[in-house]
Amino acid sequence: MSGPDDRPGTHGAPDLRPRPQYGEYATPEEQRARIQRPDMTQLLDAGQDPDAVTAVPAGAAVAPAAKAGAPVRRGRFADLVATTALLVYGLVNVVSGIPGMIDYESYVGTVFGLLGVDAELADPAAGRPWGLAAALILAIGWLATAYLSWRSLRRGRITWWIPLVAGIVFTFVSGTLLMVPIVSDPTVWNAILDTAR
Repeated sequence: MSGPDDRPGTHGAPDLRPRPQYGEYATPEEQRARIQRPDMTQLLDAGQDPDAVTAVPAGAAVAPAAKAGAPVRRGRFADLVATTALLVYGLVNVVSGIPGMIDYESYVGTVFGLLGVDAELADPAAGRPWGLAAALILAIGWLATAYLSWRSLRRGRITWWIPLVAGIVFTFVSGTLLMVPIVSDPTVWNAILDTAR
């Protein structure tokens, strides 16, 4: 260790403390240079995980690390694939379901056939607006979902959950609209009760 520092102390007396050897009085930059760790701000700006970066020589430039970036890229690619697959699946369901919703009498016949109920709506024409509303909700819902998913993907966010949740919500809403004329028709209820007996 070197001798005491003869600089004046706080009260005019010479500072008798030894010169620092281990960075006690060093600035954060000097400390980083000594321990050979890159600046965390640089790492975060470069999109790297600070915990995944090993020590680098002092003064070396911080370059994007392939090891730190690879898992992020794989995760984003998997998210893109899952999001796209869910959007395509939703589009197929929307495109194949809308014609049946618009032809509401055919839709009701299919539902009654599945339930094993021999019945007809008292006023089949009254169900058509409900079928159109359900088809419209489903189409607008898919378009809104595709737009939100695209924006989320562009911002680098996890996106797969958006089409999943939206698909459940819009399918439930359109299904509820389709069932309103059926459950509000007393003729249908009588036929269901007769079938249950």
